[in-house]
Amino acid sequence: MGDMSNIRNIVILTGAGVSAESGIDTFRSAGGLWENHRVEDVATPEAFARDPNLVLRFYDARREAIQTKAPNPAHDALARLDAGWNGNLLLVTQNVDDLHERAESRRLLHMHGEHLNAWCSFCDTRHRWRAPLLDRPPCPACGSRALRPDIVWFGEMPYRMDEIYAALREVDLFVSIGTSGAVYPSAGFAQTARELGARTLELNLEPSQGSRMFHECRHGPASEVVPAWAEEMLAG
Repeated sequence: MGDMSNIRNIVILTGAGVSAESGIDTFRSAGGLWENHRVEDVATPEAFARDPNLVLRFYDARREAIQTKAPNPAHDALARLDAGWNGNLLLVTQNVDDLHERAESRRLLHMHGEHLNAWCSFCDTRHRWRAPLLDRPPCPACGSRALRPDIVWFGEMPYRMDEIYAALREVDLFVSIGTSGAVYPSAGFAQTARELGARTLELNLEPSQGSRMFHECRHGPASEVVPAWAEEMLAG
């Protein structure tokens, strides 16, 4: 990756490709289907208004499924980098599973929400949540039955964008791992970082739609390319 001596601040963006090898389906598979559902049927506010039971059943199944999965070597390598890196590091994930947490990454934020959270749309509180939502359990804070998955659906604003852009303004190296490069605003992070003078690196199974924005691209399974890169950084 060239001279690494002047790299202190790192921002890492992870997408579905990091969790795919743990057995978690990627959203953008053949035909725009996700576990045989069209995105617009389960992942928009309109879908929830139209058929809340379908949406809740879908997310209840996903919530249950991720609890049976385990972190893979890519998650573990990023947690080791987090623990061992002396400069600033922010791991921004588009993933709504908890595999980064279980691998013990600490400097982490979920821009698209979390399966293991429920959000009360009545009192605007969030709660750690592992049980189903289909039977409309009461909100632990206010008692209303207005809990929904704490997931950023298409058409909603991703979380903690101010923190992400603040980190990008200070970044020396931006790394995108396992993302399609197709969904904004995250698809624009590499361009933002590059325009501010940072080096940019893509680690992905294959070239993404945004590959031209990266100074360097390394392609292969996340469980192989991510540990190799992380060890290189820690040794550097």
